[in-house]
Amino acid sequence: MLRSVFRTRSLPNVNHPRYSLFLCIGSVFHLQNIINMRDLQTIRLMNGIPSRAPQSTSAEKVVKSYEEAVRQLNTLQTNAAVLERIRLEQGRRVKNNLPTVIEFAKRIGLTLDKLDKLSIIHVSGTKGKGSVCAFCESILKANGVKTGFYTSPHLVEVRERIRINGKPLPKDLFTHHFFTVFNRLEASKPDDGVDAMPGYFRFLTLMAYHVFLEEKVDVAIMEVGIGGTYDCTNIHRCPTVVGISSLGIDHTSLLGDTIKEIAWQKAGICKPDRPAFSVQQPEDGLEVIHETAKERKVSLIQRCPSLSSYGFKDQPIEVGLAGVHQHINASLALQLCKTWMEEKHKDIIFESISDEPSLKKAKLTNGDEAHDASVSCDMAMAQPFVLPDSFIKGLKNCYWPGRNQTFSRDRVTYYVDGAHTPRSMKACQKWFEESAQLEAAKIDGPVARILIFNSTGDRDESPLLEVLMASNFDGAVFCPNIASVYAAQNSADQTNYNTTSSKQMMRCERNLATFDKILKESTSQAAADKVTETDNELSHSSMSTPVYSSTAHTGVAASRTQLAHQTSSLHTSTVKPDTKLVVMCCIQDAIQWAACCKDSQLGSPSLEDPIPPDASRAAKHIQVLVCGSLHLVGGVIKILDPNLAVTKL
Repeated sequence: MLRSVFRTRSLPNVNHPRYSLFLCIGSVFHLQNIINMRDLQTIRLMNGIPSRAPQSTSAEKVVKSYEEAVRQLNTLQTNAAVLERIRLEQGRRVKNNLPTVIEFAKRIGLTLDKLDKLSIIHVSGTKGKGSVCAFCESILKANGVKTGFYTSPHLVEVRERIRINGKPLPKDLFTHHFFTVFNRLEASKPDDGVDAMPGYFRFLTLMAYHVFLEEKVDVAIMEVGIGGTYDCTNIHRCPTVVGISSLGIDHTSLLGDTIKEIAWQKAGICKPDRPAFSVQQPEDGLEVIHETAKERKVSLIQRCPSLSSYGFKDQPIEVGLAGVHQHINASLALQLCKTWMEEKHKDIIFESISDEPSLKKAKLTNGDEAHDASVSCDMAMAQPFVLPDSFIKGLKNCYWPGRNQTFSRDRVTYYVDGAHTPRSMKACQKWFEESAQLEAAKIDGPVARILIFNSTGDRDESPLLEVLMASNFDGAVFCPNIASVYAAQNSADQTNYNTTSSKQMMRCERNLATFDKILKESTSQAAADKVTETDNELSHSSMSTPVYSSTAHTGVAASRTQLAHQTSSLHTSTVKPDTKLVVMCCIQDAIQWAACCKDSQLGSPSLEDPIPPDASRAAKHIQVLVCGSLHLVGGVIKILDPNLAVTKL
């Protein structure tokens, strides 16, 4: 913009006498300012006033902006080749993680004695641990507690991972603390170069602990990254209380492929003489949690009651997070916060349900209670209690973006959820189906449904997509976790060196092929038999088609459509055989295709892109479900409205 303004102005005539006089006058004033500054310095010294700090060196003059901090942080990411080697080792070196992290902590001046000064709520689990932490943050904040909250991953900006009083660290504060920690590590590198700098997640964990101590938070709510026993967050010795959310099969290369193995990892955050709580779990998982907690000599281990068993004081319990599966997360948060308040803030008296029998049954305003299939285990049940007004307020006001979140623009409603395990996908599909049907009933005209999906890592996409089949999508688009093919539209916050773009595109192709296969298998047996005869031929023809051109990621003009085909199975009551399936090379293209020109704030699909489904073009309204990956959800939010990652609409 400035360049265009300058181009419209005529340049001055430097040979004109007035211009020469202007330069002379300017030089005189500049010289006088220098003299005045020197006089001021002399006066300061004569009067014993400290002089200003000396001028910074050239290295210190570099502006340490937030963007620069993020770029430096990204240098700590594990590249794809190294990550693959770690996966092949099946996590055999994971036991060395905690001693290594403790050594890094010492190098930044963060001793275990200092960590003991933090009052910590530590939460592990496969699904829901972030939601539990968000509920805790909201409830304690409603009680006037200064909260710190460390979570992962982020949706739009990395500073979302470290929050104070419900808000991501401001950019200037993030930059300040980042370079404090980074520079201390740089200055203390060992001579042999071994473990010179921590990796991305290790660094952010250490930075979070540093921030919470420096900012003097009352409570540090720490969400485990992966597992628990050997996770970076597990270096502290005496948390106030720990919680374990729902178990599921995930990160099998690191944690094991059975519920029992994963339960042992999650229960590893239990500490001697400290209380612990768990949500209802599959029976074998609950037993392992119980035994592990006792082995670690906890002072208490209990499972949480249903949310409907709490007292509510003449008002319904309204949970700020959508989906009935959030109710058990809320119950765990209530037990964690009550335990924390009783130890740290004893000014609140909690009434037991037995004191007021009339308050025994809570009235839920957003769905029935969600139940788990577990339970014949001798782990005691935690007692429900009458909720103080501040606890009710905290539940209601909780905001956790990217989880069962809905927002509308023009004639498109976006349903976004980071579900990426079979269990969480079932909850996501149930939430979407109920919400979408309620919305569709209010719309006078046809409504189309489009799926935007991605699955990453070592996860099996089949059980995820099988669940989604019941929602009868008119179209499905599979894309990588890349916001745009244009570099200028991608931020350093979402840079990912853990994989390559070509691998991501291959995964998208695999996701599409899996969905296509499930779609065919979901039709009548007769149709399935007929399709089986040509399935191999269709599969080979799809695989032989070039599905990705690396030039698309370098800005070179190339076809952005990698794969598009339409299935042709017979119609049944459970699936739409004419569902159109496509692969796009970025999130922006996927959203534009899904919205089908019905969101005026988006651009139109490229002429090179496949034509959207007939149902989308004819629809009065489109419902778009985004799921399979929190990174995908973050990219969608970044494109639609980055502010959604921080505040409600």
